[in-house]
Amino acid sequence: MSATNNLIRFEPATEAEAADTIREARATGRSFSIEGGGTRRGFGRPVTADAVLSTRHLSGITLYEPAELVVSARAGTPLSLIEETLAEKGQMLPFEPADYRALYGSHGEPSIGAVAACNISGPRRIQVGAARDHLIGVRLVNGRGEAVKSGGRVMKNVTGLDLVKLSCGAHGTLGLLTEVTFKLVPMAPAEASLVIEGLDDAGAVEAMSAALSSPFEVSGAAHLPAGLNGATATTLLRLERTPDSLDYRCGRLIELLGPYGTARRIEAQESRVLWRDIAQVAPLAKAQAPAIWRLSLPQRTAAQAMADISSNMGARYFFDWGGGLVWLAVMPADDAGASVVRHAVAQAGGYATLMRAPDDVRTRVDVFAPLGAPLMKITAGIKASFDPDGLLNPGRMYAGV
Repeated sequence: MSATNNLIRFEPATEAEAADTIREARATGRSFSIEGGGTRRGFGRPVTADAVLSTRHLSGITLYEPAELVVSARAGTPLSLIEETLAEKGQMLPFEPADYRALYGSHGEPSIGAVAACNISGPRRIQVGAARDHLIGVRLVNGRGEAVKSGGRVMKNVTGLDLVKLSCGAHGTLGLLTEVTFKLVPMAPAEASLVIEGLDDAGAVEAMSAALSSPFEVSGAAHLPAGLNGATATTLLRLERTPDSLDYRCGRLIELLGPYGTARRIEAQESRVLWRDIAQVAPLAKAQAPAIWRLSLPQRTAAQAMADISSNMGARYFFDWGGGLVWLAVMPADDAGASVVRHAVAQAGGYATLMRAPDDVRTRVDVFAPLGAPLMKITAGIKASFDPDGLLNPGRMYAGV
């Protein structure tokens, strides 16, 4: 236990210590802001808590079976350690977890527990699914101070409450994750990207949709509009395979994309840098705009939604996931542009999450998509069943929950 920024910090080294800490807090009514590597402190509604509960010392890989494509690690294990260990065996986390330190101007090391707690998924999600789809086991301590285990080392059908999926994306509001287990995939031996320049948003989404619908297994599809990362609009498509297969797929995809312009190929090193920047939101991370949104949209309506938003306010943005994800930076009014953004997104059939804004704005504005009364009742009920006294990340996702 230590004190930092006027808040007492608890840093248990074992799951049993974490359970004891929460049980003691329950007796005194102490609430906790849960922290992993501390790299995403600017996300979610600001938590008013009495102390910090950190997974920093809950670190280390507890199981790695390359032949079974499974890894388990304590929640505070640095993501970089996981990725380095897997790379030695030619394996990786499929969903390309992103590092948001540039977005939040933070330090520390992203942790594997935060990846699970926040369902952090990068550009490859368009091909393989989200972190949630590959998380197969969790251990956590709930708000009663009880250690709970769910899932295991193999994927299987689940009946009833699926705690593994429920805790992935709960942002620490249901319990302190102490250990997570993920399924892995082999790393592709070769990578290349195709670049088409000069497309407008609608044309780029159409081209990306054509590529993703092809049999050539595109693993990344992004579009940077003109003026964002240079004078010319840039559409990026990534392929990953063996060298011979990659040559064939790139050649055929270039032919397929002929109606949209001449695609040029870039090789592995340059391609990796580009996709790392896309994953880390680098084109917007240093924007002076204090508000950054993450929009989930149907691909067919994404371009029109951005046209509607841009016509009502100054905005910079780029597309990922073939247009299904838009990162948007705005120079907002007091509501971070929420009224304009959420109206346009609702019209398009999607939803919006406020990823970065000053604390006072995130206190007043819904960070996550507002829930209707029935869903809010269910959400509050689930929270109460895991954390009846509201001790863990109170109000992180929704006010009063």
